Amino acid sequence: MNLNHAPGHPPAPQQPQDAGPPPVFAGPAPPQGAPQLPPQMFTTAAQLLDLTDKKLLLSLRDGRKLLGVLRSWDQFANLVLTDTKERYFCVADPTTQPRRLYCDVPRGTYLVRGENVLLIGEVDLDRDDDPPPGYEEGEPAEVFKWQKEVEVARKAKDKSRTRKAAAVWGGELEGSGEVLF
Repeated sequence: MNLNHAPGHPPAPQQPQDAGPPPVFAGPAPPQGAPQLPPQMFTTAAQLLDLTDKKLLLSLRDGRKLLGVLRSWDQFANLVLTDTKERYFCVADPTTQPRRLYCDVPRGTYLVRGENVLLIGEVDLDRDDDPPPGYEEGEPAEVFKWQKEVEVARKAKDKSRTRKAAAVWGGELEGSGEVLF
């Protein structure tokens, strides 16, 4: 006779002695064989599993572009790239007839902190040797020369804008909006 049995109610099922503790949740059991989410639904570092050992193009927060083969990653999306090249883009001589140039500088094995990655794209190996659309390959010295001139012109333009804004708003805007690395 079951002492915990209330009259008019069916008796509770008996658990075997070695069954262990009862389940933590009370309610229906979770459905078995639920469909798995497609890999596109993951927004975590686990999504990098499909990209391992593939050639990638990374765009970093500071504007750098890296091409390399993803070899390893961790839960923070820190990436290890091998055969890495840093790609530089510039518009040469924008005052006359602009030439859009790029160059690749070998960097070897590269460790990228996950929080610095802005964008990741898989490189199509069939089109890997083609120049980027609208660009022609230039010598690194030439690309760096034009890139530096464009940067100097941008800084001068920013300085002029800052002076104009200071005149309108009244006050000195020293160093505002300037990025220091």
